[in-house]
Amino acid sequence: MNVTMKISVDISYYPLKDEFIPPILDFIDRMNKYKTLTVQTNGMSTQVFGNYFDVMNALTKEIHQSFELPHSVFILKIINTDLEKH
Repeated sequence: MNVTMKISVDISYYPLKDEFIPPILDFIDRMNKYKTLTVQTNGMSTQVFGNYFDVMNALTKEIHQSFELPHSVFILKIINTDLEKH
């Protein structure tokens, strides 16, 4: 098992409610608290870069918290390389 495997994740989060921006910003703020990860945002999605286990553990925790809001949708693309360099 390669514990130093780097991954890149492209995340789109859709809280299905009228006030959808605050939950998105909250999710991004929570992801930015993980010092071992790099988080970049744009108008379409959020990208997270880092060690596989660091990224997946953070996503597991923060998506779970976001799912406390009913009818939340996440779309993830996970790539087993560090695209931050590219």
